Amino acid sequence: MLIPINDLYSLINYYWELMELRLLKSFLVLAQELHYAKAAEKLFITQPALTKQIKQLEDELGVVLLNRTKRQVSLTAAGAYMMDEAEFILNHIANVVVATKRKAEGEEGEIRIGFVGSAMQNVIPALLEAMRLKFPTIHASLEELNNKEQISAIAHDKLDIAFVRLESVRKGFAHKVVFEDSFSLVVPKFGSVKAENFKSLNEFEDEHFILFSNDYSQEYYDNVMSIFEDHGFEPKVSYRSVQANSIFRLVEKGLGVAIVPSALRHGVDLGIDFIPLKHLRQRTKLLAVWSENNRNVALDKFLNLMV
Repeated sequence: MLIPINDLYSLINYYWELMELRLLKSFLVLAQELHYAKAAEKLFITQPALTKQIKQLEDELGVVLLNRTKRQVSLTAAGAYMMDEAEFILNHIANVVVATKRKAEGEEGEIRIGFVGSAMQNVIPALLEAMRLKFPTIHASLEELNNKEQISAIAHDKLDIAFVRLESVRKGFAHKVVFEDSFSLVVPKFGSVKAENFKSLNEFEDEHFILFSNDYSQEYYDNVMSIFEDHGFEPKVSYRSVQANSIFRLVEKGLGVAIVPSALRHGVDLGIDFIPLKHLRQRTKLLAVWSENNRNVALDKFLNLMV
C-alpha cells in the first residue's frame, strides 16, 4: 500500500525526531557520564528507560556500544566512535535550527567564534568591527576557551572558527596566521628589575615562574621552555594556569614571575610590569583555525575579512 506523501514526511519526521535524536542524545549523555544513574538524572528519565533506549540503539546498529559490569561502564571502540559522531550530529542540528530561524528573521546567519584571551587584544575587535560594517546582518557569538577546548569544539561543530596559539593543526583543518607576537617577562611592580635595567633572563634563574599550563597548548609550552634552554637553566615552575588574569594576579602578589605573549599587556591594570623580550628568537603565533568541511556561508564571509 502506498503511503500519501504528507503522511510519509510525517512518518520520517516521527522516527527522526522522536527516536533517532532521542536515542543519540541519551547515548551521548551516558557516554560522557559512564554512569547510568547520573545520566538518567541528567536526561530526566528513569534508569530502566535509559537502559531500554541504549539497548534499542545497539539493536538498530547491530553493535555493542558499551561494556557493562556491576561496577563499571566503559565505551567499546565502536562506542567511542559513536560518541564523537553523536556530539557532532546533535551540535550541527542545533546550529541548523538557529541559523534557519535567523534567516527567517532577515539575518544572513551566525558565526560562532572561539578565542584565547590575547586574541581579544588586537585581532577579534577589528574583525568584528569590519564584519559589522560589511555584513551587518551576520550575528557573531563569542566564547573564550583554551586551545584544546577550541579545537575540540571545531571538530564537534560547536564553533565555526577558533583563534588559538598553536604551531600546527590536525588534518582536515584549515588555518591562517593572523598575528605573530614576541614574549614579555612579567614582574611585580615592587621588584628591583625594570625594563630599563633588565640585562638577561638569567637574572631570574633562582626565581619561581608562573606559566601557561601545557593544557593551554603543548606546543606553546614547549616553545616557552625552549627560551629557558637557550639561557642554560631549567625554570622552577611554581604554578601553571590556562588563564592570563590568574597568572598576573599571582605575579602581583609576588609569588613568581611569568613569560607571556606581549599582546597580553594591553588593558592590564594591576601591580605588574611587562619587560619586552623582543631580542629572543622565539615567537608565538596566533592562528585562525576552521574545519575544511564547514558549510556555514557566514564563515566564508568572515574569512574574506582576514585577507
